[in-house]
Amino acid sequence: MTLAKSLILGSAAALVAVGGAQAADLPVKAKAVEYVKVCSLYGPGFYYIPGTDTCIKLGGFVRADVVVNGNSVYGPNVNGASGANNRFTNGYTWRSREDLNIDTRTATEYGVVRTYFDAVFTWTSDSYGPGSAAGSTIYSPIGTSSAPNNAGSGNVAAGSVGVYYAFIQFAGFTMGKAVSQFAAPWNGYPGNNYDGLVGGVSTTNGINQFTYTAQFGNGVSLALSAQDQVAYMQAGVNNLSVAGAYGSSDYAGTIAPDFVASLKVDQAWGIFQASIAAHDNHAAYYGATENTGHPDDKWGWAGALALSIKNIPTGPGDTINIQGVYTDGATRYNIQELASQFSSVAIYGGSGLPGVYGSVGFGTAPDTVFGPGGQQQTVKTWGMRGAYTHNWDPYWNTSLYGAYAAIMYNDTSKALICGVGGVGGTFRAAFAGGAGVTSCNPDYNIAQIGVITRWTPVKNLTFSADVTYINLDQKYAGTITTSAASVGKPSAVYELKDQNTVQMLFRAQRNW
Repeated sequence: MTLAKSLILGSAAALVAVGGAQAADLPVKAKAVEYVKVCSLYGPGFYYIPGTDTCIKLGGFVRADVVVNGNSVYGPNVNGASGANNRFTNGYTWRSREDLNIDTRTATEYGVVRTYFDAVFTWTSDSYGPGSAAGSTIYSPIGTSSAPNNAGSGNVAAGSVGVYYAFIQFAGFTMGKAVSQFAAPWNGYPGNNYDGLVGGVSTTNGINQFTYTAQFGNGVSLALSAQDQVAYMQAGVNNLSVAGAYGSSDYAGTIAPDFVASLKVDQAWGIFQASIAAHDNHAAYYGATENTGHPDDKWGWAGALALSIKNIPTGPGDTINIQGVYTDGATRYNIQELASQFSSVAIYGGSGLPGVYGSVGFGTAPDTVFGPGGQQQTVKTWGMRGAYTHNWDPYWNTSLYGAYAAIMYNDTSKALICGVGGVGGTFRAAFAGGAGVTSCNPDYNIAQIGVITRWTPVKNLTFSADVTYINLDQKYAGTITTSAASVGKPSAVYELKDQNTVQMLFRAQRNW
């Protein structure tokens, strides 16, 4: 019996072991794989985020730029080391940039909820700025300041991170950092890569805003917006009580946003847009303390008309973009933030006058100026910009573009800056009495013309060359005694004279 039990138990154990081994060898049912699905609701490139009903699209570009004759890749070379036109002016500046944008959209019972984010990672290499070697009497500004818009200081090359856009759109509302509703309706620029065109608002840098857009059908819409003025829309409220030819900007704390309205018609033939903006100029005190008093707030305004004509008869895809703008106490709506150097111009050049070291052209364009105990006086401007783009074939196109801005001071402002009858005033006082000034007038004009050619050998890869000529038409005449040691200019006699400059931008860009 004992033997029988042992045989039975051994057989059972063997059967269990065999059964277990067979079970282990059986295929296990795999967990379902959740594949990414295409989202066709919002155009190509969108996919559903796994496990959600939200669609996402990733995009961006990699860009390599080099500018010839400029101390900043995108800015106009009209002041500082760039405007010095000497050995401290860079012959070239390099920049590499990666852009990343994320677009998400979700359908709801209230309409589509959209978020959009666009950031850039930039590396720029150049050198400029004032300074001297420690413990040395040898002056050399090169290498003491980092390239514009870069992180860190004291470096000739550095990197930075920036945010172009970050906004939410829902039920007709736009909230966050987005393109100003005042901006022209074309995408980016009228036809150029060069960033420094006057004559309108930039679309490169978004501006914090709260906007409602009403759609009326047939491509007609109306946008009403409150937008932050501090980052990009303040050209200066200049207190002429402070030393200097144009005093110094004297802002108080924030008090009111800019208010913008824009009517747009977007149809098959093209786009028309009319925009208007109100801008509050909130100045601080005449002096250093409260009891010195202050000027009243002064509201400025700006208006613009823009037109884009598509598919004109000269060729498929050819376009004409044009915009005109007028401002009164709201200068940044004409001389935009990427052209802000034109609101404080100092370009040096040569002179043929005997006994004169060189020449210089000046121009300053704040929103307002005010003198001791006086009220703010608005600075008026008008301007325009536009471009014609022709496609030679699917791979080559050329754009001819231009821009113009005129800056105008009223009689009260001119008296404060130049003195009554052109004698005295802050301008003359800043230049040893200005005895050689034969005509004192702070008005000036900026003219720009350029041409760009692009080659796209394969889809989304473009090479371009962009050359821009700039003319400063300033209204001063005669001579002054001045210096600019930070850019190597000695104390000497300079002729007050119109100035010209030119720069070229080469770019390679791969969009993805």
